[in-house]
This record gives sequence, C-alpha cells and structure tokens, in this order.
Amino acid sequence: MTDLSAYEIEREANIARNRALLEELGLKDTSASLGLPPKHTPKPKGKRGQPAKRPKREHVEQAPRRLSARLRKEVIDPNETPAQRRKREAEAKKRKREEEEERIVAEERARLAKRPRAHELGLAVLTEAAELSDTELGALRGIFQAITNVPVTRRIGDVRDWVFERSNQEGRELEMLRSKLGKMKIVSRAKVTDSRIYSSACHPEPSKDLVFVGDKHGQLGIWDARATPDEVTDEDGNVLPANDKEMGKCWQLQQHWPATPQSSISCIKFDPIDGHSVFTTSYDCTIRRLSFVSSVSHQIFSSGDTLITSIDLPPSGHEMWISDTSGTLTHYDLREGEKHTRRYQVSDNKIGSVSVNPTSPHLLITASNNRFVRLWDSRKLQTLALSKDDQHRQKTTLLTPPSSSSLSGTESAGPVDHDYDYETVQTFMGSTQGRGLMRAEFQHGKSATSAQWDPRGRSIVSTSYDDSINLWELDAAKYDSLPVFPSFKPFSRIKHNCQTGKWLTLLKAVWNPNPDVYPHFTIANMQHSLDIFSCKGDLVARLSDPERISAVQAVTCSHPNIVERCVTGNASGRCVLWAPPDA
Repeated sequence: MTDLSAYEIEREANIARNRALLEELGLKDTSASLGLPPKHTPKPKGKRGQPAKRPKREHVEQAPRRLSARLRKEVIDPNETPAQRRKREAEAKKRKREEEEERIVAEERARLAKRPRAHELGLAVLTEAAELSDTELGALRGIFQAITNVPVTRRIGDVRDWVFERSNQEGRELEMLRSKLGKMKIVSRAKVTDSRIYSSACHPEPSKDLVFVGDKHGQLGIWDARATPDEVTDEDGNVLPANDKEMGKCWQLQQHWPATPQSSISCIKFDPIDGHSVFTTSYDCTIRRLSFVSSVSHQIFSSGDTLITSIDLPPSGHEMWISDTSGTLTHYDLREGEKHTRRYQVSDNKIGSVSVNPTSPHLLITASNNRFVRLWDSRKLQTLALSKDDQHRQKTTLLTPPSSSSLSGTESAGPVDHDYDYETVQTFMGSTQGRGLMRAEFQHGKSATSAQWDPRGRSIVSTSYDDSINLWELDAAKYDSLPVFPSFKPFSRIKHNCQTGKWLTLLKAVWNPNPDVYPHFTIANMQHSLDIFSCKGDLVARLSDPERISAVQAVTCSHPNIVERCVTGNASGRCVLWAPPDA
C-alpha cells in the first residue's frame, strides 16, 4: 500500500474523530433526515433474456473532406530556399491530386453502395448484415434442402367446386369450417424482420410451418414457426427458460438493396411448378428470384424507375404478370427472358394488384387508384402485340429496299417496340378488333387496394379505401363467347374499416389457397383481430388475444396445404401463427 502523506494522515484522523462525535450525539443518520441524496451504489446486473439481434448496417465509406491550406495549418519555413519552395509546391500539387482521386473513388463507391444490386447474391452475402454464425447458416441451408427434397406443385380447384344445389349443404360446409377455424389460437410468435411487414406467404411444404415475410427495408424474413428455439444463456452460462415472445427460428436475408424504404418488398410468390424458389418484388423497381436449390438470389426483371406493386403467376409457372405505379401491366415469359417483355399501360393511375384466374389464365383482375376494379382478357392484349408487329414489318418492308438476304429470309425486320402506352391501348379498345379487351369493371367509392381470384377461379374479393369488402361469383367459362360480361355487380358488400393511414400496411383480403376446403379469405381488423370470411360473405371466425396482441395484424396469409394455419404480421416486424393448440 502506498504511504500516506502527513496531510492525508491528519485528514483521516479528523474524519474518524468527527464520525465518533456524531455517534455519541446520535446524529449518525443526519444526512438522510435532511433529505440529502444517498451515496450512489451501482446496481448488480440482472440476468439477460433472449437478446434481440440487431442487423449490422453496412458501413459506407465517406468521401474525404476538402480542406484549405488555412484549415490544414500548413507551416512554411520563412527561410526556405527557392529549391526547397519548388519541392514543397510540387509535393503539395501531388498530394492534392491524390486526394482528389481518392475523393472521386470514394464518391463512386458510396454511389454504387446505394444502388440496387443487380448481380447474383449468395447466401453468405444475403445474411451478412444479420451476422449469422456458421451453425445458424447451416440450419438455414438445411431448411432449404428439406423443402427441395420433394417438389410441391401448386394445386388449383375447379370452377364447379363448392357449388351446391341445396342451401343446407352449403350451410353444413360453413359450420364445419367454423368449427375448425374457430379453435385456432396463438401457438407461436416471433420478431421475424426488423421493420414493418409489407407482404407475407406460407411455403406449401405440408410438413412445416415455414413463413416468408418482406419488410419495409428490403429484408426477407424466413420463420420456421414450429421449430425448437435455440437455447439462450446468461452472462454466467446458465440456460434461461424459454421466452414466450420469441418462438421458432428466424433468419433475415437482405434480398433487396439498399436497406432503406426505397427497397420495400411489396409481394412474395412461390414457384407454382415445384415450390423450389421464391419471387420477390420491391420498390427498388426489381424482381429477384431466390433459389432454394442453389441458395443464390438473382435479378430477373427491372422496370427502370417505376415502382412494382405486385405480381402473379398462372399454375403453369412459365409466365408472370406484373403491375406497377404507372398503371401498366407487364407480361413476362420466364422462358424468353427480360428483353421479350411486353408492357401495356391499361390505366392512367397506379395499379395496386393484379391477379390471374387459375382455371382461365387469360382473365386478369386489377385494382387501381382510379377506384376501378377491372377484368381483362389477356388474349386481346396479345392481339394488340401481334397487330403492332405486323405494322412494323409492313413499314420496314416499304421503307427498306429488299436485299438478297432479306429475300431469303435470313435477316429480321429489326427490333420491335413492345411498350404500348395508354393512348395506344385506349385506341385499340375502341376498335372492332379490341372489343372485349376489358370484359367488365366496377367502380368503388375510393381507391381500390386489391382484387383477387379464389383458387377455383370463380369468386373475386376486393378491398377499398371506401371501407368495404366486395364479393363476386361468376362462371367465367360461360361468358367466353360474349365480349363483355352481362353484369359485374358484387352480390355482397361487407363494411370493414380499411383506414390504415400512414404507418400501417394497406389491408388486403387474401384467399386461402387450399382448394380442398370451402373457399374463404382472411383480412386484418383494425381492432387487433384476424377476420375470416367465407366466399358468400359470412363471418367464419374472428381471432384475437388482447393479452398477447396489442397491434394491428395488417398482413395475413394462409398455408396452401394445411387448413387450420394462418399467419399475421404487424408494423414492428412481429409475426403470429394461428393454429389449434393441440396441433
């Protein structure tokens, strides 16, 4: 111990003498009686619960700042010789040139870091921000391998399914559905993404409850809802009890870049052929395909600077219809590639959703900000493309003199523009050849947010900001000979609060994709519950748990092959799995 100085010895003696005097006078606790704050003692740290994983934000190197000579405080020797001055000036010029080159390189690197990534991305790159361990990454690869062992083809119904001659038969089916879905409770919940959930989909693998969700910052969350969670230990290495708030296993993949609101994932669809890949659309104007076989994500389509709102694929899985904010429908044949896409601007306002009839794939239903839900015949759009191709060939033949190669058929007529603007489409619709392009339309009171076909291609459900859910039922095959449907008035209108405002994802009615069960759809309720309605507009179930849910479950989806499975997601990135407690 260090020896005390004479002053310190005297100070310690005075403190001891004063403390003894206070004890004799009974004034030991005087500081507490006078209201003086007690001496602060650090509290022992309690045991930590399951730590929340925060994503590692990629550091973007800032360009070096340019500084003047005054700020650099360059010291100049007043006695320097002319030779020294020339050498100093040459070195300053060289240093300035190098700094300028470094600044340009840094600015270019920062600019590229903010742009969408168009190249292929492996699983290690996709999960880089989440800082997954080798064990966690191996578990994710194991999930991909498990769902690719057996192909799961998308199943569709028949337009005549669930059509009864007697009302009591339909009533029995409805009661059976109520008895099944009304028993569902919260069996698992977890924070799957870091930001607000925009879209979700359940993988069709029947042996797993595997949920894919897209959030506001381009993150694709994968949640194995019924998996055994990893053990969590405290600072002393003791295993903590299971946390009721975090169940299952989650992985986060940065599918779209940059990780900003400009990359929000607006739609998620699985490959209908085998379920071995997932398509995601984003506000970064791209569509990416993540293969579960190769664990590689690659960009398959880019719309330039137009935001993509939704996609849909027919059961064949070889083509895709894309809607965007410019009011355009894009047809993309996956076998031909991006260069052969055809764009048809069928609306002068944003199209929020597009849905392909599963049993009559040439029929498309769209919902737009101009308040219209419209039914399109894509065969007429192909007629428009063919007629324009013929006009282009005729024009090329008239303007270009024939050559030996063109006479022999070895030279093409040149590139054809497959972009049809709003005026071209409207002109075609007014012609005899284009009659029947728009088969039917219905106008909501306010913007229509979504419209979807059911799995059998018979019923349509739409949602709108006019606080209504509308239902149609029609046998489209009966009207193939008619250019326009005789009537397109909804048979049921359900009042439903759809005023989500700025901080919630738009409410959309989503059909259960399982064709083996009585058709029904799910939609979020602003009172923090999940509403399930039948295809006739009857309320099947209203699921809620006020003790465990305190936010609007804005995004919903159902399992394609398990009837009693529903998933909901909210604005904080948290998901809930609804299922029977004994499942």
